[in-house]
Amino acid sequence: MKRERLDSSSLASAGYDPAAHVLEVEFRNGGIYQYFDVDGDEYHEFRTAPSKGRYLNTRIKPGHPARKLSPPRRRR
Repeated sequence: MKRERLDSSSLASAGYDPAAHVLEVEFRNGGIYQYFDVDGDEYHEFRTAPSKGRYLNTRIKPGHPARKLSPPRRRR
């Protein structure tokens, strides 16, 4: 899924598949997650939220199943 960079302290990028209703988020630590059953209105609200990290934590994570695609990078 193609992701676009985000202006966020905790999130690096996000992409959305409107046909599958899947939101894919890459965190600044390298972890990548997919959130399912996210409708287009929710994605629009996420993209326009002043704090995308807060919106993800309070509106997306609690109500949508998720799958981890990539673990966070290890610090050296």
